Amino acid sequence: MLQFLRKRKWSQKYSKQMIWEVISLSWPAFIELVMSTLFSMIDMIMVGRLNSAAITAVGLTTQPFMVLLAIFSAVNVGTTTIVAWNIGAGNTKKANEVARQSIILNFIMGIIISTIGVFMAHDIVVFMGAEADTVKDATVYFQIVSAGLVFQAVNMGVTAALRGAGETTIPMIYNVGSNLFNVLGNYLLIFGKLGLPKLGVAGAAISTSVSRFLACVVGLCVVFFLKWSAISIRLKGSYRINFDIAREIFSIGLPSAMEQFVVQGGLMMFARTVSSLGTVTFAAHQIGLSICGLTFSPSMAFGVAGTTLVGQSLGANDEERAKRYADIIHHMAIAVACFMGLMFILFSYPLACLYTEDLKVAAMASIVLKIMALAQPGQSTQLSLAGVLRGAGDTMFPLYSSIAGIWGFRVVVAYIFVSVFRWGLIGAWVALVLDQYTRAAIVYFRYASGKWKYVKARNQEVEKMRACS
Repeated sequence: MLQFLRKRKWSQKYSKQMIWEVISLSWPAFIELVMSTLFSMIDMIMVGRLNSAAITAVGLTTQPFMVLLAIFSAVNVGTTTIVAWNIGAGNTKKANEVARQSIILNFIMGIIISTIGVFMAHDIVVFMGAEADTVKDATVYFQIVSAGLVFQAVNMGVTAALRGAGETTIPMIYNVGSNLFNVLGNYLLIFGKLGLPKLGVAGAAISTSVSRFLACVVGLCVVFFLKWSAISIRLKGSYRINFDIAREIFSIGLPSAMEQFVVQGGLMMFARTVSSLGTVTFAAHQIGLSICGLTFSPSMAFGVAGTTLVGQSLGANDEERAKRYADIIHHMAIAVACFMGLMFILFSYPLACLYTEDLKVAAMASIVLKIMALAQPGQSTQLSLAGVLRGAGDTMFPLYSSIAGIWGFRVVVAYIFVSVFRWGLIGAWVALVLDQYTRAAIVYFRYASGKWKYVKARNQEVEKMRACS
């Protein structure tokens, strides 16, 4: 890595400092995301001990939940970016006010989304292709978890603000703690331990909602009562919507919300295509997705660092520093992704066997993990550089890449491979690999153009013209 930096004639001391800053921001986000994924894997392993239908019931709800949560990206991406800009510019008062508005907006939208999820649960799981053996459990799970989405929404707003301010350790602590509580609650309520009722899939849902409530409470305590926090909001103050700040947040965040709708909507259709292959095949698919969550975590963590460091650098009007951070982040993400791919090739079958005692399901899951190993360089490129572009306020090109990759390949091509060519689960995952490289190519070419460095300046000019009019 340092040899690469020297070739670019960067100061060795300066490069080491920048690498350390990237690592110091990335590792807490990485630990948080990895632990969250591991706990999710443990949850699925516990549910899998019930039967394959239980795995499918929970798996069918995953993408619809992500679609419901997509709207919060409009607030949270905008929050992280604007907080980073203001911290970089030394304007902590504005950063704190943006954080307050983020919490208010997420709370209002969280109430709405929770209500929709509770009342539309049955229709949603039926649309997802739930069969007779899964529809009841899937509906109950969806209703219970939907009821707790408002807590997750508020927590996401707090976390977005803290990350924008360069604080990734505190969110790691309370989110990992929440997930640890969730694992314990799952064990107690799924299997009926310590005198508690054996609730099966419903127990997993109750534990999830309670753990999200606890994370929400701790996150709010951090920003309202810990004065040494990177974001410190006065408890006494206006809780009305500030439409100027809200407009600024949404102007940056709306493309990201649209991107998430595109991504999660496409993934939902992808899951629906795979569910047509039957309960056993979908269980193998879900196991593959659960384990593959490990590979998303490092690149997403580097993306978090990219959003924060690039945003703060551009807030200080230092475009060259932003570019250097971005280059370091991209190359570190690629290196880690290649290592993860190698682990999948070597240990795919033992990992799959952790989830199920059905050797047929484990064998199918092992194959898709080996296919996913091929996607690692593309996946790491698109996730890490998308974070860089978001830090610059350049949120349209991640949207364009998702439209082309997700809907072009994971929806259309996957359907052709599965339903027309009859390639089954392997065909679906080959389409997934093609999706990752398509998105990577679009995001990379935008990054290489360098135009992203000047989006913030254009946004500020627009805001000035609007204020004068």
